Amino acid sequence: MPNHPRELSEPLKVAQIAPSIFPVPPLNHGGTERVIHDLSVGLQALGCDVTLFAPSDSTCPLRRVGALPSLQFFEKKHGSVPPSIPAVLETVRMEEVRQALPQFDIVHFHGEFFHAALLGEKRATSLTTIHWRVDELDRELFFSAFPDLPVAAISRSQEQGLPASNRAGVVLHGVDPSRFEPNDRPQAYLAFIGRMTDQKRPDVAIRVAQASGRPIRLAGTVDVGNPLYFDTYVKPHLSPTAEYIGPVEDMAKNKLLREASALLFPIDWPEPFGLVMIEAMACGTPVIAWNRGSVPEVVEDGVTGFIVNNEDEAVAAIARIGELDRRTIRARFEGRFTADRMARDYLEIYRRLLQR
Repeated sequence: MPNHPRELSEPLKVAQIAPSIFPVPPLNHGGTERVIHDLSVGLQALGCDVTLFAPSDSTCPLRRVGALPSLQFFEKKHGSVPPSIPAVLETVRMEEVRQALPQFDIVHFHGEFFHAALLGEKRATSLTTIHWRVDELDRELFFSAFPDLPVAAISRSQEQGLPASNRAGVVLHGVDPSRFEPNDRPQAYLAFIGRMTDQKRPDVAIRVAQASGRPIRLAGTVDVGNPLYFDTYVKPHLSPTAEYIGPVEDMAKNKLLREASALLFPIDWPEPFGLVMIEAMACGTPVIAWNRGSVPEVVEDGVTGFIVNNEDEAVAAIARIGELDRRTIRARFEGRFTADRMARDYLEIYRRLLQR
């Protein structure tokens, strides 16, 4: 296939378009924004000319466009905000993108829905990554209206929910290895990091830890969409051996993961990826994950952790974590889940779109 002319003489001009909920990178929550940050920096390191469209309170060290701060900023400043604020922020972001569209070879969106309508002929050289499940009615209706919108799946499991006409490839997430310090002398506690929701099941993590006779430390945000879950199913079971430490920023997350004997990932939904699994592996920490969604694509059973089907199997797996070599886990992470590998995979898709 012929090369795109720009590849011969100039860097590929790539726009990364972030959602408006959190800054890029996020402060203490926002896996999507963390991926966008690492991807943008990784693409720049590969020679691309990257512009990031993101909230104005972002700190990613690249050229940025964004007149308004994140929803998180407004909520911190004002407490509660009108429910229409996210739509306003997204509309302003789309106008910023629309005005700049002709400048870019590839525009890569990490939000949903609105952008498809403004792309026009640019749709063919756009890419959309959806950082959520794609098998529900809203996505079904969306894809039926935009069958020519190229979409990159973040796992083969997620890709199964995409119509064939939208499939542009699969790119598993990656993170910057330098943020995570491996450790082969962990403490006895187990770790859980995730939103306090019925999808992530921190209550199951507490029960499994108690059954195994190990303490557990839980981190993550209380889900704004379902705050009663934490109060009803998690809070009553906290104790000196089951400690909730709240949201964690990068340094605290690194410490929590690298000093843990294992990460529990007791999901109860078709997880499209699960970024915390590879963050644990980056620390050399094994992952005990339930066999749903992307888990079999991320965890190598018996090598980087154990894949289980229920609480009893999880307790049995905890008894076996001493069989796993934490240095091997870090090495498998470096071979499969770095930001550089992720950036190269996306760059390959960009080139295919341009050649097509």
